[in-house]
Amino acid sequence: MTLTGERLVETMTDAERARAERVEAVLPALRAAAASADAAAEFPSPHVALLREAGLLGLVVPERFGGLGGGLRDLAAATYAMGGACPSTALAFFFHNTSASRGLLPLEALDAGLFDADEAPVVRAFAEKVLTRMAGGTWMANFASEEVKSSSANIAIATSARPAGGGWVLEGVKSFGCATGVADAYLVTARLDGTGDADGLALFLVPREADGVRSRDPWNGLGMRASANHGVTLTNVFVPADEALTVPGAFVRMLRMSRGSFVGNQLAISAVYLGAAQAVYDFAVDRLTRGTFADTGRPVASSPMHQVIIGEMAERLETAYLWARRQLELETSEPPLRPRREVYRQWRIGKGDIAEACFQVAVGAFKACGTSAATMDGVIGRGLRDLAMGLVMTFPAERGRLEAAQMITSDRENALFASVSR
Repeated sequence: MTLTGERLVETMTDAERARAERVEAVLPALRAAAASADAAAEFPSPHVALLREAGLLGLVVPERFGGLGGGLRDLAAATYAMGGACPSTALAFFFHNTSASRGLLPLEALDAGLFDADEAPVVRAFAEKVLTRMAGGTWMANFASEEVKSSSANIAIATSARPAGGGWVLEGVKSFGCATGVADAYLVTARLDGTGDADGLALFLVPREADGVRSRDPWNGLGMRASANHGVTLTNVFVPADEALTVPGAFVRMLRMSRGSFVGNQLAISAVYLGAAQAVYDFAVDRLTRGTFADTGRPVASSPMHQVIIGEMAERLETAYLWARRQLELETSEPPLRPRREVYRQWRIGKGDIAEACFQVAVGAFKACGTSAATMDGVIGRGLRDLAMGLVMTFPAERGRLEAAQMITSDRENALFASVSR
């Protein structure tokens, strides 16, 4: 039997397939709750226990910490499969797994010798704590995004942390974070008081029920409505010192180990949208081939107009698969196929193209299936709303292309300068 995740990751190892089988087993429950969760705009809380009992909260945690030992290929296959069943759950699951990078990347940085002897024990203890808790079934909500904007960065951090007796006190607002009020703990990125650059960024483990933590009002927006993404307000929240990573420059040093993006697994969020787009495509094609014209008895899909739209949908879907598979290859190949800078540049273009292609699949399905399928609670209506968020998630396609172009031209300028100066 072909597993859903194998539609994206086509050449799984035996170990990857075993992990994908765990994902496959939870899809019926996710699919069954998707419509009602979307209508209520509430995360299906039973899914936490469902994924925990399947061992999936430790999907990308190394086995030595109690996890399943998966990597980016496993995560992409999982979020893709879940995205076709319940995009909201897939998105929240993705952000839970981004927390693992806050354990994995520091350990890689330690192995690379980026921390000195005094710093290493603190960094290692925090990294292993994150990974061990995830493997043990703790759902982590990774809170970085804020409403504050910066012209030079995709995410600006204004949440502050000031020293207090035996720990730190957090103040700020996290405007976006999946599994708000659902996750067991929030992994919060904050800026240490008195610092003004990325070396002052630090990480804090905040229990959901900690004093001073309040969920923001639910956000009635486009996108995955049942992902509980309204974020939190932090007011005078105390975090013990051993629940934080505040080594100066630790955040920057650990991110140097990422191969594709600042959290190291952003491709898996695009896989959510790709899985959702595939589900919309499958629904539309099935509907159009089963439905017939009253006067001829021929399938609706046989009309020239519908043939054109179906062809365009197929082309857009295949475009998204090509970008996703190429990025997955670049970020997981051993040895690396391209320098880190080129992999990052590829992602800046690929993320936007995947998002726009997936959204166009939903637009095509909407056009082809017409008014009878244009319901807010139907597959196509939900798909349009879900896939719209991909256009702006983290950064829009235009920003990614601009940054890629700047990298290309600056590299070229440097090369030209070097050749002239010899």
